[in-house]
Amino acid sequence: MLKEKLPLERVYELVKRLRAPDGCPWDRKQTNYTIRYDLVEEAYEVIEAIEAENDMALREELGDLLFLVLMHIRIGEEEGRFKLKDVTEGIINKMISRHPHVFGDVKFEGQDELLDYWEKSKKNAFAGLALSMPSLLLAQKVLSRKKRLKIKRETPRIDLGDLEDADAEKLSQVLFKIASIAEEKGINLEAAFKNFLKKEIAKLRDVNEP
Repeated sequence: MLKEKLPLERVYELVKRLRAPDGCPWDRKQTNYTIRYDLVEEAYEVIEAIEAENDMALREELGDLLFLVLMHIRIGEEEGRFKLKDVTEGIINKMISRHPHVFGDVKFEGQDELLDYWEKSKKNAFAGLALSMPSLLLAQKVLSRKKRLKIKRETPRIDLGDLEDADAEKLSQVLFKIASIAEEKGINLEAAFKNFLKKEIAKLRDVNEP
C-alpha cells in the first residue's frame, strides 16, 4: 500500500500506522511535549553530518529529522489542533510573502537590503526568537536584529579584566559583550567555540589514551 504513494506521503502513512490503535505502544504514547528534545537532538546530528561532510550520514539524519517533524504534525492532527495541510500551506504562504523579488515585482539591490526587508516585515523581530536555542547563538541573533533594525541601545560597557570575583550576572554581561565583538567581526561565536571545544576534547583524549 505504501509503495503506491509519493515518497513523502509514504513516510507520513508510516507515521500514522505507528500511531494507530494497533501500532507501536511507544509511538502511540508520545506527545509534542515528550519528543520536543528528540527534534533538537536529530537537528544536531544533521549538523554533525554536515560538518563531517558525510553524505551517507546526512541522508540518514535528514530522514530521522523528517520522521520527527511528521510525527509532531500527526500528533497535532489527531488532537484536532492543526492538519498537515495547515503546516504546508502556512510555510508556502510565508515563503512567498518573504520572497517578493522572486514571486512579485519587488527589486533588492543586494543581500543586505533583502535581509533588512525580512527583519522589518515581521510584526516584532524579537518576539519570534526561539529562547530555547543555544545561548551564544541567541545572543548573536539578538545583536544582529538590533543592528538591522538600527536600535541604538548599546551593549553594556564591561571591563574584561579580573573576573575571579564576578557573579553570574557579571559573567553573563561579559559573554554578551564577547558575542557583540564576534558579531561585529562576522564570527559565528557558537561555531567557533564549538570548534575550540572539539580541539580541547581531542587533546584530553590524547592525554588519557592508555
